[in-house]
Amino acid sequence: MPSGRETALALLQERLRACRRCPRMQPPPICGEPVPSPVLLVGQAPGVKEPQLQRPFAWTAGRTLFSWFEEACGMDESTFRARIYMAAVCRCFPGKTKQGGDRVPAPDEIGNCADWLEGEAKLLRPRLILPIGKLAINQFLPPAPLTATIGQQFQGERWGLNFHLIPLPHPSGASPWPRIEPGKRLLAEAMRLIVGHEAFRSLV
Repeated sequence: MPSGRETALALLQERLRACRRCPRMQPPPICGEPVPSPVLLVGQAPGVKEPQLQRPFAWTAGRTLFSWFEEACGMDESTFRARIYMAAVCRCFPGKTKQGGDRVPAPDEIGNCADWLEGEAKLLRPRLILPIGKLAINQFLPPAPLTATIGQQFQGERWGLNFHLIPLPHPSGASPWPRIEPGKRLLAEAMRLIVGHEAFRSLV
């Protein structure tokens, strides 16, 4: 029997999936499971494969992300998806640039999607938020090099809520940052902080 919060999250997601506010975005919007978790993951935006597979982090970046958690604490992908709420700054695939890379969402598109994340956060009341990649990190912290944010825990305050933030680099294969120093060391420290956080420990 779904809990009240799970039902409320599912209803919010139903409205989110019907959203067509941004004409340059390529729907459908992508949602994770409506799990009432104390940990909220915030990605950047779906890639080209996510709309086909109907779940966030469904392709190579997801495999890398889930491998970090499996190595750090033994949590596999299916367990992660069932226990951690997966959101994003923008929920539709932004499309490709002329150069062939994924287009960065525009400020108006980020603004159009912001109230979905706010609604989810107010229902979840997370104790720990994990922003993944610079676009997501910059929604919570002032712009700074990854070396100044990865491997640290921050106090966050937004939407009338207080929570901890532990940023992670984007797991895209296009970025070598998590695989070379100092990124490799800072990623390991970030994972240590996440696995040791009381909100995450309550899920393991």
